[in-house]
Amino acid sequence: MKYFVKFIVITFFLLFSTYALSEDKIVFIDMKYVLNNSKAGKSGQDFLKKKLAKSQKEFADTEKKLKKEEGDLLAKKTVLSKEEFSAKSDSLRKKVVEYQNKRKNSFESIAKLRAKARQTLLGKLNPILEKYVEENNISAVLDKKYIIVGTTNNDITTLITEKLNKELPSLKLK
Repeated sequence: MKYFVKFIVITFFLLFSTYALSEDKIVFIDMKYVLNNSKAGKSGQDFLKKKLAKSQKEFADTEKKLKKEEGDLLAKKTVLSKEEFSAKSDSLRKKVVEYQNKRKNSFESIAKLRAKARQTLLGKLNPILEKYVEENNISAVLDKKYIIVGTTNNDITTLITEKLNKELPSLKLK
C-alpha cells in the first residue's frame, strides 16, 4: 500500500507538471511581399528598372559602335600598313576595355543602390514590427517562406505593409 500511494503521488505530479499553458502567440509575415509591394518598395524597383534599362540601352549602342569599328578595321586590314593596323587595333582594344569597365561599374552602382534601398526598407520595417509585437503580446514573428502550414489569422503581411506605406511612402534613390 505504501508503494501504491507513492506511485499515485509521483504519477500525479508527473502528469500535471508536464502540462504547459501554451499561450505564446506566433505570427508570420511574407517579407518578400512587403518589400516588393509596399509603396516605397515599388517606387524603388521602378527607379532601379528604369536606370538599368537606360544603362543597358547605352551599352548596347556603344557595343554596336565598337563592333562596327572592329568590322571596318578588319576590312581595311589589307589596305593599312602593319604599324597603322597595330595602332588602330590597340586603340580599339583600349576602347573595349574602357567599355567593359564602365559597364561593370554601372552594374555595381545599381547593385549598391538596390542594397541601399533594401537596407532603408528593412530599417523602417524593423521598428514597425517591434512596435506591433509589443502591442499585441506576440512571442515570435517568422518569415512566411519558412512556414509550411498556418492559419490566415496569423498572417500579418497586409497589416504591416499598410503601416510601412504610412511610415515610408517613397524611397529617395539617386
